[in-house]
Amino acid sequence: MQFLAYIIVYPFLWLISLLPFRVLYALSDIAYIFVYRIFGYRKKVVTNNMKMTLPNKTDKEIAVLRKKFYHHLCDMLVESIKSITVSEKEIIKRYAFTNLDDLHELEKEKRSVVLMMGHYGSWEWIFILQKHVNYIGYAVYKQLSNKYFDRLVKRIRARYNSYLITTKETFPTLIKAKRNKELTFNGFVFDQSPKLDKAIYWKEFMGIKVPVHVGAEILAKRLDMTTLFLKVKKVKRGYYEATFTDIIKNPNEFDNFDITDISLKRVEEQIHEAPEFYLWTHKRWKHRNNVPEKFK
Repeated sequence: MQFLAYIIVYPFLWLISLLPFRVLYALSDIAYIFVYRIFGYRKKVVTNNMKMTLPNKTDKEIAVLRKKFYHHLCDMLVESIKSITVSEKEIIKRYAFTNLDDLHELEKEKRSVVLMMGHYGSWEWIFILQKHVNYIGYAVYKQLSNKYFDRLVKRIRARYNSYLITTKETFPTLIKAKRNKELTFNGFVFDQSPKLDKAIYWKEFMGIKVPVHVGAEILAKRLDMTTLFLKVKKVKRGYYEATFTDIIKNPNEFDNFDITDISLKRVEEQIHEAPEFYLWTHKRWKHRNNVPEKFK
């Protein structure tokens, strides 16, 4: 059944990916009508999330932000499809890095990197970074249930010398790389909600105490890797600007979870700056009523 779904759907995705961007964004506008107006995909979740975390916004302002968010969500959908066939040159033009010199300096110093970022702006095209550096790139991800689409996503990432690894694969993969003296660049989109039974740290995020993923910081400390945060800005439709901030070369000099706190604060700053580009469909605050006594 999984293979049948793949061979039916994939040819359509491939054909769509061949379309020029102007046509893709026209399709995005059509998708918005279905996703937002007709089906109302997670509309209640988005509205509740916005009202909880943006209490100073009026209902009218929330409604405007919600519409902008769904337009952006549909844009990310067509951009993901475009990734199947898009050229390196095109992505390099559309996803620009402002301070690559900082990474080149870390390369010279033989420093492997843990990069932390939020579900903000665009995280699909960050893999083009590998065309600017010599690092071996890894990104921690959640495996897709359909193994054929999972292989497709991995194949797309591998075009740029980036490799997707699951949480279980992360530590042994990077231990092996360190032993082989390989320089690695390891990406974590860390602001999703961890499973409640695995949460070891809680922190206020957008004014609400929630469990927080801390694996990226723990890994950086154990393997003595430099940590960075990636700030992403949507310049205009289909164009993004990314900046590396909070470069910490000696993570073990920081108290536990300080680095995570810094990165979480940066995600908050981005949301306050332009809330419509955050991934509001995630149930990020679903555990807000389950805060353990020691974290209250």
